[in-house]
Amino acid sequence: MAQVHLPQLLRPAAGGERVVAATGGTVREVIQDLDRRHPGFAERVLDEQTGGARAFLNVYANDEDVRYLQGLDTPVAEQDIITFLPAVAGGR
Repeated sequence: MAQVHLPQLLRPAAGGERVVAATGGTVREVIQDLDRRHPGFAERVLDEQTGGARAFLNVYANDEDVRYLQGLDTPVAEQDIITFLPAVAGGR
């Protein structure tokens, strides 16, 4: 099982947990596994129009931004770490 690290923003959608275990061969399948156990999780992280992650959310597989890999179709192996982080922008 992969470890999924969740920011405070997403913890209520996953039972309040900071780190959860999930199965799947890709990042997308890991999200689907979490959604089966915590209905509504996928709608918090997926953009229906693009099929990718929501714009405000960065997704990492083993500290690599999945946008530069295969997106949500990035392969996931046992013991991998998937991290969701809210995007930060703005400032002067």
